[in-house]
Amino acid sequence: MTANPARDGGRPQAVVLVEGMSDRLALEVLARRRGRDLAAHGVTVIAMNGAANIGRYLERYGPGELNVKLAGLCDADEEDHFRHALRRAGISADGSRAALEALGFFVCTLDLEDELIRALGTDAVERIIEAEGELRSLRTLQRQPALRGQSTQDQLRRFMSGRSGNKHRYAPLLASAMDLTRVPRPLDGVLAYV
Repeated sequence: MTANPARDGGRPQAVVLVEGMSDRLALEVLARRRGRDLAAHGVTVIAMNGAANIGRYLERYGPGELNVKLAGLCDADEEDHFRHALRRAGISADGSRAALEALGFFVCTLDLEDELIRALGTDAVERIIEAEGELRSLRTLQRQPALRGQSTQDQLRRFMSGRSGNKHRYAPLLASAMDLTRVPRPLDGVLAYV
């Protein structure tokens, strides 16, 4: 396996900034499934442990320091935060989503889990949960009064984010099961950019 240049102290060619580990895992799985070794091409995907940390990473990898090619992926509710951080780092981004995408920063409709569930369909996601031995937990969650009236899609999103570790566990599984012709636009876009 080729070493990751950023982890080995070398200078990466490109850095993809993502909010969390589940985003990183999903992107790495999709890249591998497409036959692309990101590390061998000098691309490092960095899970920032939350969108609020983007400024620090833009300082390190952006125009003020290493000046590598940057890209990113964020949830819809973090779009403005990303845009403001890019401006502060001297990377122009007007108010449009198209401007963010031109810079390599893509926004999920809601979040990563929403994108993956929509791309696979709720039946396929439930089969994956069943294969993991957790269908009973999902059904228990779906019977909770606060979730009964919600769509299956929303219930599945809650299942993914409601228990510690589920996002990290299921993101690579969902990405592994996905038809590569149905990769969600934000994930496809960020991978194509780098």
